[in-house]
Amino acid sequence: MNTNPISARMLIALFVAAVGAAGCSSDDPPAQSAESSDTKPAAEKPATPPADTPPTTAEGGTVSGVVGSNLTTATAEVTAVDLEKRLVTVRRPNGKTSTIRCGEGVRNLAQVKVGDQVTVAYHESLAFEVRKPGETPPGTTVTGAAARAKEGEQPAGAVGQTIQVTATIVAIDRTTMMLTLKGPDGTEIEVKARDPEKVALVSVGDVMEITYTEALAVSVTTPDAK
Repeated sequence: MNTNPISARMLIALFVAAVGAAGCSSDDPPAQSAESSDTKPAAEKPATPPADTPPTTAEGGTVSGVVGSNLTTATAEVTAVDLEKRLVTVRRPNGKTSTIRCGEGVRNLAQVKVGDQVTVAYHESLAFEVRKPGETPPGTTVTGAAARAKEGEQPAGAVGQTIQVTATIVAIDRTTMMLTLKGPDGTEIEVKARDPEKVALVSVGDVMEITYTEALAVSVTTPDAK
């Protein structure tokens, strides 16, 4: 997982691109997806992503929705373990092998045996919620959490990160359904809304919270003896 915080401008651009992919459009060019230098799990068993959640009106007139959500899982078989060098070699379903160096933070490496199955799951989602002025301060926040297996258990761990950016609605064209968002750094981006009923609920000065969440989980299991 990429641990470098994404910039507010990049996250707003990602939101605009995702909204466009979901059936809307933006006056700005589509955002280019940036590949992280970290290795992400191969999408060998992509789960069917849930359909985009249309904007909804919560109690108090709040407009919110999920622009996109995706879960990808991959499995591999352990083919070699070098405890002295802390290296584990795995073979993926396509037959290709990879050698992973496990840091000292990986507990219970001695529990891993040849033939064990390694499962990796990666989830990401992008959501938004419109709030009235003063309900949430402008800016960018990044929060993270991590967990790992207890002593004596099979190696496992999970790490997650949530990035939230607030952008102010500075202009609304109800005829063309275009909203202009101003990010914390002053960048303005236009995005075309989908639902005129929801656009009627927002006003200039309202704040849109854009939340990007990603999580990575890794577990090791030993196949049942036949």
